[in-house]
Amino acid sequence: MKKMAKAILVIILITSMVPLLFAGGEKEAKEEKAKTYNWKFASAEVEEDFMTVFGKRFAEEMEKCSDGRIKITVYPFGTLGAERDIHELAQTNTVQFVFSDYGWIAGFVPQAQVWGLHYLWPREKSFEVFKEVVRNGKAVKLLEEKFREKNLQPLGYHTEGWMWWTSNKPLRRPEDLKGVKFRVMASKMLVTEYNALGASATPMDFGEVYSGLQLGLIDAQVNPLFIAYSMKFYEVQDYFTNPYESLFVAIPCMNKDAYDALPKETQDKIKQVWDDLLESSFEWAQQKSAEYKEIILKERPKSVFYEFSKEEMEPFEKIAKTVYSEYVKQGGSGAQEILDALLADIEAAKKKLGVK
Repeated sequence: MKKMAKAILVIILITSMVPLLFAGGEKEAKEEKAKTYNWKFASAEVEEDFMTVFGKRFAEEMEKCSDGRIKITVYPFGTLGAERDIHELAQTNTVQFVFSDYGWIAGFVPQAQVWGLHYLWPREKSFEVFKEVVRNGKAVKLLEEKFREKNLQPLGYHTEGWMWWTSNKPLRRPEDLKGVKFRVMASKMLVTEYNALGASATPMDFGEVYSGLQLGLIDAQVNPLFIAYSMKFYEVQDYFTNPYESLFVAIPCMNKDAYDALPKETQDKIKQVWDDLLESSFEWAQQKSAEYKEIILKERPKSVFYEFSKEEMEPFEKIAKTVYSEYVKQGGSGAQEILDALLADIEAAKKKLGVK
């Protein structure tokens, strides 16, 4: 009888607590729906360039889908400091977002330099392969762990298209790069790669490149083509070359603590918005590059645009692949696994898409 009485008492207590539990859950849900956010977003590019443009599109979509509860202010390059500054601000949650790239993020997440390896991507259907890799590959999952170790949460991967060289002389063969002072982002891997080609790789802040070219401190630089126009490099460079060596990979990130504090529904929405922007962002970059190329030719008719043939790519590709082992040394913990995964992801995507 005593056991039965205790059982009945337990049932009564549990039954009486259920409404309270539901009431508490409903209260938390209402509080979450009423919560507002005012976030800061630091871009590594200037006002009209890719990262700032799509940072603003992301901000607009998040405000819209949250009925105005999420407001994001986007700060173009230079307004909050240089590249290293804005990454540190994101790590400390002074700004909640930073739109980074594989070059500058390497100072914080060295494993991310894998995106900068030369001749990873096929010349044909490069974006389609890239899209398949970043949406369904294993490498991005492995990289996410490394970003989170540095208090950053990657939200997706975008590409601004092929990297182009601008230079003050034609560059067609590896011998042409011998001794050329080539500006690269602050990535040890990029320095290693360009030095392997015979160039004198020179890391330099983005905001200093124009004056560096103008004053002869550097002879050449590498960036997506539209950057040559927006940053006015074409005023002091005559030759524009696409060696088809690498895609420029842009990486929107959020402070990990700020991200982890969000309800899963909001986390998922943030990532979904960036994924939804993938196609339109690539189309924008392609369109701007074509548009700015025409403007450069009109404003500076002596400009020369050149794209490597497959035969011209071969000696550069041969050298590039001898440097992959250096990534494993420089990338640190997990670098070999990430490289192997990315190479496998690319091959799987090529096979799926019928690319040789």
